[in-house]
Amino acid sequence: MKIIKQTGIIFTVCWLSLLIEKALPFAFPASVIGMVLLLLCLVTGLLKIEHIQEKADFLLGNMAFFFVPAGVGIINYFDVLKNYAIQLVIICVVSTVITFAVTAWSVKFTVRLLERVTKRAGRGISERESLQGKNAEEGRKEDE
Repeated sequence: MKIIKQTGIIFTVCWLSLLIEKALPFAFPASVIGMVLLLLCLVTGLLKIEHIQEKADFLLGNMAFFFVPAGVGIINYFDVLKNYAIQLVIICVVSTVITFAVTAWSVKFTVRLLERVTKRAGRGISERESLQGKNAEEGRKEDE
């Protein structure tokens, strides 16, 4: 029953994104709208990760399977695409390098941000502990 509920949630988000796509006066992919909707639901607390965890893990684990129809579609147009093979290879290489660079930068930025947050949190705890220690010492001195 849990899997059916998770599948229903994911399909509902997809369906809502399709409705939003149709209502928009400009072209925008429903898949992106769906990801934004899902993110908003998770951030606001309307959905908890446990509500979709198992189904999301299944879909991510089998993602390669979902690209088979696209690969077959490309093979159907191979005679058209072979005229642009060099351009396509260049585009693929350049976009891969850019993706690697942006991913590396994002990870580096996130690590720095997390280090900064943990240092502040650690400093805050140690300052509180030292203040509590000072207050305890002052209390002992007053008792004596």
